[in-house]
Amino acid sequence: MAGNTFTSATDLAAAIRGSERSPVDVLETHLDRIDERGDRTNAFVTVLAEEARERAREIEAAIERGEDPGPLAGVPVAIKDLSDSKAGVRHTYGMAPLAENVANRTTVAVKRLEDAGAIVLGTTNTPALGHTVRTDNELQGPTATPFDAERNAGGSSGGSAAALADGLCALAMGSDVGGSLRTPAACCGITSIKPSFGVIPRDARPDAFRAHSPFGVIGPMARTSEDLALALEVLAGPDDADPYSVPRPSGADGGSYTEAIDTTEGAGSLDVGYSPDLDWFAVEPAVRETIDEAIEDLAAAGPTVEEITVNGPEKGEAAAAFGVQATVLFATSVAELNEAHEMNLLDDHAASLSDSFVRTVEMGQGHDALDYTTADTVRTRLYDAIEESLENYDALVCPALATLPLTHEEPLPTEIDGESVSGLPMDWALSWPFNMTGHPVLTVPAGIAKGLPVGIQIVTKRYDERAALSVATVLEKARPWAETYPALDN
Repeated sequence: MAGNTFTSATDLAAAIRGSERSPVDVLETHLDRIDERGDRTNAFVTVLAEEARERAREIEAAIERGEDPGPLAGVPVAIKDLSDSKAGVRHTYGMAPLAENVANRTTVAVKRLEDAGAIVLGTTNTPALGHTVRTDNELQGPTATPFDAERNAGGSSGGSAAALADGLCALAMGSDVGGSLRTPAACCGITSIKPSFGVIPRDARPDAFRAHSPFGVIGPMARTSEDLALALEVLAGPDDADPYSVPRPSGADGGSYTEAIDTTEGAGSLDVGYSPDLDWFAVEPAVRETIDEAIEDLAAAGPTVEEITVNGPEKGEAAAAFGVQATVLFATSVAELNEAHEMNLLDDHAASLSDSFVRTVEMGQGHDALDYTTADTVRTRLYDAIEESLENYDALVCPALATLPLTHEEPLPTEIDGESVSGLPMDWALSWPFNMTGHPVLTVPAGIAKGLPVGIQIVTKRYDERAALSVATVLEKARPWAETYPALDN
């Protein structure tokens, strides 16, 4: 049964569209696996078994009538429990005070998935309001990477990543303000993409404008580059509900994301810049060695790869700027929830919230408008540095994390490779700089070290997700990761 639930979303949809597999049977196989293994990772918060069954029957009936069920026909998808994404479904935001909150609207992204034939299996775990790099909260508890039950799946889209890596779904959705798509992807050995700002519409309400500082996006997560491209094909494109949404790319092939993964003859034309540490971060030797091996295999597959220097501002200055804007974003989100639910989250429910969440929100409440806007001058210098790094390259690649996945209990590192660090997420995750600049970043598995996954980030020019998909596909062919999932042996 494990093999059945590890079939790619692309192959599943093709088999269902061709009447080779039943969407009802595919769904039941995934629901059985959730029943058998759900407690191992604690990936799901709410499983929509009956609603999903009804949806599967509708898709099967449509196929029998000769209708087109869509490019994601019958594909089981998980959605992150961090916003009111699907009408009539419980969304807790990872917080006990919202344990019974039910959405009254469905987002553009979820509508597009369902219109394409996908079946929403349920919602996946996240830390409170997605505020940190580990998925754990006082309501649901921690989510583990399937590679080691004692180690965390990463945050904040950890539930979605763990569900994919354990074969509980075929596609998933996450979001990303400082690495929340990429950190879990690295911890769970899957692939994800933080698209350019506006590529996937985010119809946030009541404030549709607030996600630009830092750039917060939603994005798909998958087990293969091909599946990621298919999901992006469905999700991308403008919508009037998002004032930042942008048109799809143009080109001879219509700007197709799925066309970008056909790199058989184009790999040799790719130029890649490699930074082992972004000239900022201490990186654990096991991670560095695995990334170096992946880079060697990438170069052997055709692309030209050169180690480069990233000439950005001082790391501490950039981290402080990110901290201002990120904490203000979380404080703003709390203010919106307080108004929507007629409560005072910190005053009335502090006992049910983690210390890290309370500290994050209080920090954000302490900044003023001048702090918030002047942080953009540092962002500008960082943006210019990344642009300069990409000037002669199709992509910049670097590690996703400075160490291997952490346990549920251990604190963030205060020393990495003999270098003292702050014990804060900004020293552990190499992801947040790109939320400051808005560049698209695709994360893929680089390999396995000490039995644990290592992730690599692929950064490209803004709105050039296709180049990231091309590089990812070459690396996937050179270093296949589909057979590395531990659940395949269980």
